[in-house]
Amino acid sequence: MNEAEPIKWRMPAEWKPHAGTWVSWPHNHETWPHNLKKAQKEFRNLINLIAESDGCAYICLNSDEMSAEYCTQVVPYGRTILCDIPTNDAWARDFAPTFVVADKPIDGAPSSESVPPWFPRDNAWLGAVDWHYNAWGGKYPPFEADQKVAEIVAQQTGASYIRSNLCLEGGAIEVNESGILLTTRSCVLNANRNPEWSIEAVETELKSRLGIDHVIWLSGEAIEGDDTDGHIDQLARFVNDTTIVYAWTEDRSDPQFPELQQNLEDLQRGLERLNLNYDLIPLVLPKDPVMFRDQKLPGSYCNFYITNETVIVPQFQDVHDQLALKVLSEHFPNRDVVGLPSTNLTVGLGSFHCLTQQMPKP
Repeated sequence: MNEAEPIKWRMPAEWKPHAGTWVSWPHNHETWPHNLKKAQKEFRNLINLIAESDGCAYICLNSDEMSAEYCTQVVPYGRTILCDIPTNDAWARDFAPTFVVADKPIDGAPSSESVPPWFPRDNAWLGAVDWHYNAWGGKYPPFEADQKVAEIVAQQTGASYIRSNLCLEGGAIEVNESGILLTTRSCVLNANRNPEWSIEAVETELKSRLGIDHVIWLSGEAIEGDDTDGHIDQLARFVNDTTIVYAWTEDRSDPQFPELQQNLEDLQRGLERLNLNYDLIPLVLPKDPVMFRDQKLPGSYCNFYITNETVIVPQFQDVHDQLALKVLSEHFPNRDVVGLPSTNLTVGLGSFHCLTQQMPKP
């Protein structure tokens, strides 16, 4: 290969092998003002399962949280690494780096001597994309600590640091292994994020940073209670290269129905435009509104997280919980599909996928 050729980066699909998962310990009392300890309990269940399945969970903790007693409470399993990385909140999907892999080893990548002893040695293929992060359109200041996480993680892992000026959260993008990316207009093209960017410029940046070939745009903004302006990981997810599950309701009187219908039509048109014959599988939303006190929460089974051995699905004590597990089990024959309680975490307006960021094995 000609050494003058530029590096080509690619974001692997979530079901490809992980070297571990990055998360951030929930600690913000404003995010969980009435149920932080219950949310932390659900988070521990999530971390335990990830540590068993992915081999390692990397947990961002503020330095004053890293006492021996605290660590024992947080991580009863051994396959976890506590990282002194301050955060404002827990939504690692959105502010941690989006990891990509290169088509050839990177000359000048950080040497193994500069990488902490707890991290895998050979990271000459790994890159970390740092999108511009502004807490979902500036909704939740302060977020200065979260803005620094991606660069710190790149330094600590030895990944090549890739800075982007596009304002984007990890929950806004979904890719398969065939070069297709799903996202929403309501989020990525929102004036609270990218007022000066055209759709063509956004697509060019996504193709450059993530190695994708085509973008399919959904309208977004369908899930009641969602504060992200319509993240794709609440609406539509790849379960393999040619199958997409999408958030749905059979109840036409549901106020979410018109926009869910619009998202489905956008998805169908996007696939037709690319001449792609993908299977589209409805993943029915909880039957009853997911509530905490008088607040409607954004309950969606699309917010599942795929690890090396499991698919972890949020559960809301709803009659549709088991249906979601059944549908996903049919499309993950080589993984255990496991439901975990998520209602208390969802009080923070997100769930398992929002809280996790996979680090691929190069």
